Amino acid sequence: MIPFLHLGPLTIPTFGLMVATALFVSAYVLQADFDRRRPQLESIKGYAGKRDEGFLVIGIAGLVGLTGARLYHVLESPSEFFADPWPQLFSRFGFAWFGGFLGGFIALLFLARRLKIPVLEFMDICAPAACVGYAIGRIGCLLSGDGDYGMPTSLPWGMSFPNGVVPTTQRVHPTPLYEFFIWLAIAAILWRMGARYLREPMAKGEVFSLYLILTGIARFLIEFIRINPRSFFGMSNAQTASLVSIALGAVLLVYIKSQFRTLKKTAEA
Repeated sequence: MIPFLHLGPLTIPTFGLMVATALFVSAYVLQADFDRRRPQLESIKGYAGKRDEGFLVIGIAGLVGLTGARLYHVLESPSEFFADPWPQLFSRFGFAWFGGFLGGFIALLFLARRLKIPVLEFMDICAPAACVGYAIGRIGCLLSGDGDYGMPTSLPWGMSFPNGVVPTTQRVHPTPLYEFFIWLAIAAILWRMGARYLREPMAKGEVFSLYLILTGIARFLIEFIRINPRSFFGMSNAQTASLVSIALGAVLLVYIKSQFRTLKKTAEA
């Protein structure tokens, strides 16, 4: 793989390059979602959005999410972190998906309030862009060979990473590539759901609930062929976090659908 690009005197980490690309592309996706929902958003009392709010949201949430991903990763091994914290904090490698999700989620709660958009509706808007950003970021993991690959495999598409940041000469599952395609598929599903919202009434938060469920299921299953250490009941930390994501998404979906049906019956009575 190609952990670094050497352009004359410049050395560019491919992981960082792909993270920057992920933020840029997801900002365009988010802006497109804001633009197609503009009539509905402008009907919200006090709506404080502007024509470029998608780029603002991704800029802030992306940076906070990366910080959360870094902190979560280093705190997964607290003894190693506290023994020598600074090099680990400022390393270019090691980012945890769930930490990024938590950091980005907290930032989005703040931004929803700032833009005066109901939280669940705001999360619906952000969900497809979040999937796209994650998918592209995983290509950075693939290029750098940072250890996010899977177990050894004899499948024809197995890859080796002899020059990776975490090298291996064995042919292994290219799990970042699997995640790239899966998360793009989830993004397409959520985008189509958003289009349906523009045509017919839907419960606010339905897209976000499905995001939590689908990404949780995908990550839980991928972890079975990843090389991450096991902790709770033989599961990796990411699998535990995925189960929490699935449960929260399912509970939220049932609740908002129930509330939506009740309101609909009241309005029809």
